Amino acid sequence: MLRLLLYFLRLFLTRGTLLYLHNFFTSILKPITNLIAKIMPNQSDDHNSDPPPPPFDPSKPSIPISYPINSLEDLDSASYFTSFHYPFNKSTVPLHPPNSALPPRPRLLVCHDMQGGYVDDKWIQGGHNSGAYAIWHWYLIDVFVYFSHNLVTLPPPCWTNTAHRHGVKVLGTFITEWDEGAAICKKLLSTKESAHKYAERLAELAVALGFDGWLLNLEVKVDIGQIPNLKEFVSHLTQTIHSSLPGSLVIWYDSVTIDGELSWQNQLNEKNKPFFDISDGIFINYTWKEDYPKLSARVAGDRKFDVYMGIDVFGRGTFGGGQWTTNVALDVIKKDDVSAAVFAPGWVYETKQPPDFQTAQNRWWALVEKSWGIVQNYPKVLPFYSNFDQGRGNHISIDGAQVLSTQWNNISSQSFQPFLEYVDDPTSNTIDVHVDCSEVSFSGGGNLTFKGTLEANAYVSTRLFLGELFMGGLPVRFTYSVKSEGNSQLGLSLEFSSEMEGKKKLLLASQETNQFSSKFDETIVLHQPTKSDTAPGWVIQESNISMNGYTLTEIRAICYRKQPENSEHKSEARSKTTQDPAEYFAVLGHISISTSIQNTEFPPSTSWIVKGKDVEWGGSQGSKTLSLKISWKLKDGWSSRFPRYNIYVEKLIKQAVRPQGRKLETPALAPPNARNGKTEVTGEYLGESQVEAFYVSDFIIPSAISSLKYIIQPCDSGGASQVLDDAPFFQFNVEGQ
Repeated sequence: MLRLLLYFLRLFLTRGTLLYLHNFFTSILKPITNLIAKIMPNQSDDHNSDPPPPPFDPSKPSIPISYPINSLEDLDSASYFTSFHYPFNKSTVPLHPPNSALPPRPRLLVCHDMQGGYVDDKWIQGGHNSGAYAIWHWYLIDVFVYFSHNLVTLPPPCWTNTAHRHGVKVLGTFITEWDEGAAICKKLLSTKESAHKYAERLAELAVALGFDGWLLNLEVKVDIGQIPNLKEFVSHLTQTIHSSLPGSLVIWYDSVTIDGELSWQNQLNEKNKPFFDISDGIFINYTWKEDYPKLSARVAGDRKFDVYMGIDVFGRGTFGGGQWTTNVALDVIKKDDVSAAVFAPGWVYETKQPPDFQTAQNRWWALVEKSWGIVQNYPKVLPFYSNFDQGRGNHISIDGAQVLSTQWNNISSQSFQPFLEYVDDPTSNTIDVHVDCSEVSFSGGGNLTFKGTLEANAYVSTRLFLGELFMGGLPVRFTYSVKSEGNSQLGLSLEFSSEMEGKKKLLLASQETNQFSSKFDETIVLHQPTKSDTAPGWVIQESNISMNGYTLTEIRAICYRKQPENSEHKSEARSKTTQDPAEYFAVLGHISISTSIQNTEFPPSTSWIVKGKDVEWGGSQGSKTLSLKISWKLKDGWSSRFPRYNIYVEKLIKQAVRPQGRKLETPALAPPNARNGKTEVTGEYLGESQVEAFYVSDFIIPSAISSLKYIIQPCDSGGASQVLDDAPFFQFNVEGQ
């Protein structure tokens, strides 16, 4: 009761008021809650109540989750590294470019703080909520902080994987609050050696789990005699993590002053600058005044971009009011040439802003883009692949074949997200463009849907990506998948630039067209389109392009209508008014860019070592359930080139022997063969993994099944996946168990 009340107070009050009210309510309400606990009967004694679940034991096998560390004892013992969940919590997507410093310009830091943290995102292998919170406007962000009110907040790997894919650094949070936090600080800062020890533990965690540093948030009063050790803690953490992880960050939160007082300054000044001087930046509290960014920049000198002025999106005392006027604060910060720290953008999700989360989220981030501008560009390197997946949806497809038809979420599954421009008034554009999680996809759980009306000789251009991709001497292959209705056509516009040759704009189209050729320097008719046998309606478009010395700077989608091919139809078309609009519908399934030498050779199944362990049986008579951990690795020990694995299972019937290449007669969804689009193995899709392990939990085994064949399908960064009959597998005998 007390904790719940304090949580809601935090949502609406400023920090100074909170500290006072915390002490007041603690002294008043704690005796009352103790009295209630004595009077009320123990509900565990009620025979109609379920027994409470056993406490979480991280050492025992269970569905992999992300979780924080809540005590100095657990941090010091390094018990996290021996937990069952540790191998699953490692991020596998490296930051590109590696070891890079932040750019010398105003930056945007986004601090998560969504519903206390560890909600849908804690399920490492994915959850079942298609409406789960996610961020997909990564091209507006430089640094992402995963925040909760636990002592050591470790970012779930889904956030690190996706942020890194988009070039964004990720920080965890070390926070001390209230009386418990004061006691923790007193122990941590008791000696110089203690300060160094805990700093090293935090650095070890970041390096081992693959994220990029820490936000330090000490919101307690510190004894003046321990300030030298506090400075040792900050300095040693910064130096240690820089040594172990070049390009890493330690950012200090504006709370404790150099005098040990808990006094938020709301600007950089002499009271908090000593901590700024020994770290990589400072996150300024939210209740600053209009001239504070300029004053802070003056104090910071040539490190002014390391000052992050806080903005609370909930609007709790923040300059500009937050919420739908967050851009008011951003405009002031940008004008004064310092950086911004946006706190709790999940406000859009938590407060259920109308009309729906996706629309409200796009609208809110459009305000950020208008005020702050785009800070990330991609593609930058090859191969480049996007299937527009937001990490949530109602189905999953692989190469056009649907393998899952239920709700799911997994932020790790996000591919590169398009730079879609939000249209505040949809009637101002004839074509509505949005990421669609319901329309059947070519790959993953999302696609780009283009829907509306279009005049006969008109076209609509939509921004997809802004890139920095240098084109070398080798031809580059552009591939994309399209599904359309009627005479709706979808092409790609590619813009290139060269210091010597200037700009050049190419149109990739499925047929020769002159209706708007004057808008492009060249029209490239794509190779004979390939129709997928397993994905009716999808057409694969492909072309090789040589632009040596140019840089690809922009990719746009071009919506247009197919013109009549014979002269009679052409004359009829000309006789009609060109203003006659018609229905337009097309879906873009994926875009892939690669060179001819980047085709992945997948190792055969004999090259892998696959093991099963931690087997646990359950269920009732006639229906068994099985839980186990499957792990795999290449015999040569090198498999980091595969960022993702799809996991399937075949249920083998008793006394049935499957001849090579023949399907089993068991009902299941059919995953496709990545090489030729044909189905060669019948299996049930279980999920995906970004690490070389997968935990199967409570899998139901019908009585007729004699063994289970778990298939691990490696996938490369260009969107290709191994033929299932060639993929590694683990066969588990059910009979006799």
